[in-house]
Amino acid sequence: MGSKAKSGKRAAPRQSGQAKKAKKRRPAAGPGRAAGSRRGRARRTAPARKRTARAEGEFEPRVVAFACNWCSYPAADAAGINKMQYPPNARIIRVMCAGRIHPAFVLRALELGADGVLVSGCHFADCHYLFGARRAAEQFEKTAEIVRMLGIEKERVRFEQISAAEAPKFVKVMHEFVDDLKRLGPSPLAGGDVGDLQVPGAVGDEST
Repeated sequence: MGSKAKSGKRAAPRQSGQAKKAKKRRPAAGPGRAAGSRRGRARRTAPARKRTARAEGEFEPRVVAFACNWCSYPAADAAGINKMQYPPNARIIRVMCAGRIHPAFVLRALELGADGVLVSGCHFADCHYLFGARRAAEQFEKTAEIVRMLGIEKERVRFEQISAAEAPKFVKVMHEFVDDLKRLGPSPLAGGDVGDLQVPGAVGDEST
């Protein structure tokens, strides 16, 4: 019994010693937390700095590129694999068929902050869905007419037919389109300072 009591008395100092060590370790975590909070503030202020750089520096247009899953998207992928350099301004959205791109999609992208929209599909003879490429061309004609009626520069929207084997053409089109948009300046549809372009999963509702 006596030995148990003694061991019980000895256990208490060991626990208090561990508590003291824990207390000693706590202040050391303070700078880490402070650094984490500084990093958090830096992340929060990054969009503001990016917007300021966009306003003060050289204008870099934001492009939304709708690319056909069977032709144009593989061309963009091949350009990346072969390290062909083209402007990183585009947010490429892969669609199963360029004929799916309703004019509302293009207008919505411009409204959300895009300075230009590229619709890229298959050649008529290579269309995976036979009629999809012609449908894409018809849809784009409607889009171009609406853009004209709204008083927007026609160069802000572009339609191209690029096959999977035409990676160099994709690179050329991207360079030309970005250069054209730089000459035009920011889109008149982009409301205020929108910062980074945010494109949701569906940029428009199609009603056909």
